[in-house]
Amino acid sequence: MWRRGFTSSYTPPAQALKEKKWDALVIGGGHNGLTAAAYLARGGLSVAVIERRHVIGGAAVTEEIIPGFKFSRCSYLQSLLRPSVIRELELKRHGLKLLKPTATSFTPCLDGRYLLMGYDDHHNYLEISKFSKRDADAYPRYENQLYKFSKLMDFLLDSRTPETLHWDSSFIDRLRDKLEKSVFWASCLRHILALGQKDVVDFMDLLLSPTSKVLNKWFESDILKAVLAGDAIIGSMASIHTPGSGYVLLHHVMGETDGDRNIWSHVEGGMGSISMAISNAASEAGVSIVTNAEVSQLMIGDSGTVKGVLLADGTRVHSSVVLSNATPYKTFLGLVPQDVLPDDFLRAIKYSDYNSGTTKINVAVDKLPQFHCCRSNNPEGGPQHTATIHIGSESMEEIGSACQDAWNGLPSKRPVMEMTIPSSLDKTISPPGKHVVSLFTQYTPYKPSDGSWENPTYRESYAQRCFSLIDEYAPGFSSSVIGYDMLTPPDLEREFGLTGGNIFHGAMGLDSLFLLRPAKGWSGYRTPIRGLYLCGSGAHPGGGVMGAPGRNAARIVLRDFKKHSS
Repeated sequence: MWRRGFTSSYTPPAQALKEKKWDALVIGGGHNGLTAAAYLARGGLSVAVIERRHVIGGAAVTEEIIPGFKFSRCSYLQSLLRPSVIRELELKRHGLKLLKPTATSFTPCLDGRYLLMGYDDHHNYLEISKFSKRDADAYPRYENQLYKFSKLMDFLLDSRTPETLHWDSSFIDRLRDKLEKSVFWASCLRHILALGQKDVVDFMDLLLSPTSKVLNKWFESDILKAVLAGDAIIGSMASIHTPGSGYVLLHHVMGETDGDRNIWSHVEGGMGSISMAISNAASEAGVSIVTNAEVSQLMIGDSGTVKGVLLADGTRVHSSVVLSNATPYKTFLGLVPQDVLPDDFLRAIKYSDYNSGTTKINVAVDKLPQFHCCRSNNPEGGPQHTATIHIGSESMEEIGSACQDAWNGLPSKRPVMEMTIPSSLDKTISPPGKHVVSLFTQYTPYKPSDGSWENPTYRESYAQRCFSLIDEYAPGFSSSVIGYDMLTPPDLEREFGLTGGNIFHGAMGLDSLFLLRPAKGWSGYRTPIRGLYLCGSGAHPGGGVMGAPGRNAARIVLRDFKKHSS
C-alpha cells in the first residue's frame, strides 16, 4: 500500500544517539511524548525522542495512504488539547491552525427528519423543539451544569495527582511534599465549595450513574438522548447502561477551541499537524527526534535504576532518565526486564482493562455524501458536512443493541458511527472536488467469535456493512468510495502500539482515573523503577489529545532532576 506520513525533519542518525549520555530519553513520538520532550528541553535538559514508526505523532498523525488523500488515521477532531500547552509551547506560531465547523452536530433520521446543532442558542432551541419542546427548554440547563463541572475538571487535568512519596526522602522533601498536598487539596476544596452542595451531589450522580439514567432524567426525545449518549461510549466497550459511564459525558464540554467550550474543531493538515507543531517547538528547544528506531528493552542497573535503552538494532543509548509514552502494559510487561518490578504492581498493570470496541475507517470519496433528509445537492456542502455526523444513533436502544452484539462476540450488526468530513473545511488534504471521510465505528471486539480480522473477506464485510448503513441516510455513498484504510483493534495495537486497540492506553472507568491511573499508588508519573516515568495517556489524566500527561510528567522529571543534580 502506498503511503506517506509527516515525519520530523530533525532526524539524526542512530550513531548520534549513542555518542553522548542524554539527560532524558522519551520512548515514543506521540503527542504526549513530544510535549514532555519540549518542556524538558525548555527546562535545560538534553533530550532525545525515539519513535518506532517512520512518522511522528502516535495516534495524532496524518498519513497519505491513498495518493492525494491525507488521513487523520486515528484521532480525528481536536478539543481536549490543553490551552496551557497551546500557549506555553506557542503552537500557533509553530503552525497549528484550528478550523471551527459551521455546525457542531448533525444527526439524520431514516424518517426524513434531522437534528442539526450549532453555536446559536436560539437555533438549537428550534432544532430540539422539532422533537420535544420540553427538551429544548431543558437543554441549556443541562449544558450549564456540565460547564460548571468542567471548571473543576480543568483544575484536575492541569494538576499532578497528590501521590504518596515512595522513596526514602529527606525531611525537607517530606515537608515540601506535605505542603504541596495541602495546597492541592485546599484548591480542590475551593472548587467544590464554589459548586455548592446541590451541584456536588449532582456531580457525584453524574460520575457514578449510567449514561442512560443521566439522560433519561434530563430528556424525553430519543434522538437528543442518543446524540449525547454517543459522547459517553467513545473508544470503550462500555454500554450506556454501565454505572460510571456518565463521567465521559463531561468530554462533551470539557474541551475548547480558542477559548470557546464544547467545540470540536478540525485541524488544517489533519491531526498530525498538532504533533508537528509540538515537534517544531521541541526541536526549537533542542530536542533530537529519531524515527524508525524501536526500543526493545530498558537497561536497568544493579541498583535498580534506569541506565538507558537498548534499541532493536543493538544500539545502546544511555540516560539516567527515561520517559515512556508507550502504554503501561507495553512499558512494564514489554520493555522492562523480568523480575525487576514488584508482583503486585505487575498484576495491577496486567489485569487493567485494555478492551476496545473501536474500528477506524478512513475513506477517500469522489463526492460529498448527500443526506436525503436535507434535500440539498450542493457539491460545496452545507453546515451539516462540517459537523460531527452521527450515523445509526437515532435512539439509546440502538446504541445499547450495538454494544450487546459486541459483548456477544460479534461486530455490531448496525454499527454506531461518528462520521466527519474534514475536507469540507480543509482544502489541503484532498484533491479538488474529492473528499476525506473519517468513520469512527463501534462496536468491534478484538477477537470476534464469528471470524478473524486477519481474513480479508471478513474485514471487507464489516467495511461494506458500515458503508451500506451510511447509504440508508446518504444514498450513493458506497458508490462514491475510491478507497479506504481500516484499523480494527488488532491493527491499532500492531500499528500504533495501543494495547488491545484501546485508544486511551487503558479504559477511562472510575476505577482507572486520577489516583488509580495506571495503578493504585503509582499515579504520580514516577514508577517502581528509579528514573523511569510514564508520560502517555496511561497516566493521569488519561486519554485524548490533551498533552496534559506529557506536560505534567515533564514537570515532575525537571523537579527530580534538579534535586538529584544539586
